[in-house]
Amino acid sequence: MMARTKLLTICVSFVLSIAGLAPVSAARQMQRGAEIDSREPSGWQAYGGAIALIIGIIVLQAGLISRLLYEQRRRRYAEAQSRERMSELARANRISTVGELTASIAHEINQPLGAIRTNAETMELMLKYIDEIREIVADIRQDENRATEVIRRLRSLLRKAPFELREIDLNEVVRETIAIALTVGRPVELRSFLTAVPLPIRGDLIQLQQVILNLMMNAMDAMANLSSAERQLTVATARENNFAELSVSDAGPGVPPERLKQIFEPFFTTKAQGMGIGLSIARTIVEAHNGQIFAENQTDGGAIFRIQLPRSQR
Repeated sequence: MMARTKLLTICVSFVLSIAGLAPVSAARQMQRGAEIDSREPSGWQAYGGAIALIIGIIVLQAGLISRLLYEQRRRRYAEAQSRERMSELARANRISTVGELTASIAHEINQPLGAIRTNAETMELMLKYIDEIREIVADIRQDENRATEVIRRLRSLLRKAPFELREIDLNEVVRETIAIALTVGRPVELRSFLTAVPLPIRGDLIQLQQVILNLMMNAMDAMANLSSAERQLTVATARENNFAELSVSDAGPGVPPERLKQIFEPFFTTKAQGMGIGLSIARTIVEAHNGQIFAENQTDGGAIFRIQLPRSQR
């Protein structure tokens, strides 16, 4: 009997303990849920979409910047290649121009060399005349200097050099080029009208000489069928606002009006033996100097070519 009572007591205590624990456990779970719900959401949970969008934009911008840098490097490389090709083509044109001058140059050099030989022979026969010997020696020195100067100018014109912009005086460039053109020995009356003050520009000396010499040679060719008295070639410089202007004019028949727009195109020529690249290269060189070149007919006959180059501010 006592054992049955003890067992009943144990069962009642167990049931009561379970009944007492269940509310406590439920209350704790509700409290834990409230704590979880009261927590603030994390940064990623709150702004995850915006953060992903910003990261995407940054990646896209990085890709675009990389592409732009790549294109910039390609453009610089292409510009360097273009300048090198222009320099090579210009040099080929200079060689062609000098080839046309070869016969005249040979004749011009032979004259001072022949004078040297004659004076030397005369000096041998006149050793007893001191004054005459001095004059002969002076003539020898002058003729030798003249021949040396002709060769120096031709070598500078043929020299292969990179395109280099530097401060130069357009008047000095014209004077030097006229001296080269005079070695041709063609029967023309060459007149020059240069400004009294310098015309400073930034340019490549050799390539600008090439342009001027090409224009002068073309003018001489245009007057080939005229009499010697009619062959007048005029080279002039002027200051036009912020530009230095050079003009080369002749007394020839001029350019047919329908061909004025084509005259600077590659391989267009009116000469039977011309290649048609001289004026095209001249325009390329002038435009590389940020300048312009024009051609027009004069009212009193003949053609005139004008070049305008920006003056440098000293």
